[in-house]
Amino acid sequence: MDTVLAITFKGGVVLAADQSNARSIISYQSNIDKIKELTSHSAMGVAGPNCDLVRFTEYIAKNLALYKLNHDGTQLSTKAQANFCRSELAEALRKGPYQVNLLLGGFDKDVGQSLYYMDYLAALEKVNYGAHGHASNFCLSIMDKEYRDDLSEDAALKVIDHCIHEIHTRFLISQPNFMVKVIDKDGVRVVKFGGDPADT
Repeated sequence: MDTVLAITFKGGVVLAADQSNARSIISYQSNIDKIKELTSHSAMGVAGPNCDLVRFTEYIAKNLALYKLNHDGTQLSTKAQANFCRSELAEALRKGPYQVNLLLGGFDKDVGQSLYYMDYLAALEKVNYGAHGHASNFCLSIMDKEYRDDLSEDAALKVIDHCIHEIHTRFLISQPNFMVKVIDKDGVRVVKFGGDPADT
């Protein structure tokens, strides 16, 4: 019952994810961070069981760090990171699949902002906005209506706020807290959160 949202703007990407950790009829936490920083200028929002969420994001982040160490500080582009994630999902598909759907966003000096949509079947597509989870039924139409190529950061954050408001108004499942992060030329930063992940 996870929700992950993302939208690009001129100069960056906004990623948002609910902070609930639930299974079956029980909610365990409402302050986890489902947006994993991969490099200084990329992150991915992940929907899926908490075990796969943590295992897959840690595996990808550590392998990207290892690549940088092995190649004299060379960092993979956002597109290369997305393709690496896709290949790992595809390889695991016939062994022990990761039950994760993700949105990977990043900023590259030469390319600018980019956002990639992936599902647990290893489908990969570059998009301007996207959503995972049941709440996407409410949010994709909002993004489709409000997205523009020249969207500013503030306008993109307003679109995400509109989506979160609609989730709180219409969605049957309670998702009280959301983490929102922005990726731009200055790196990855937290814009706001409902529950502090450090509060255990």
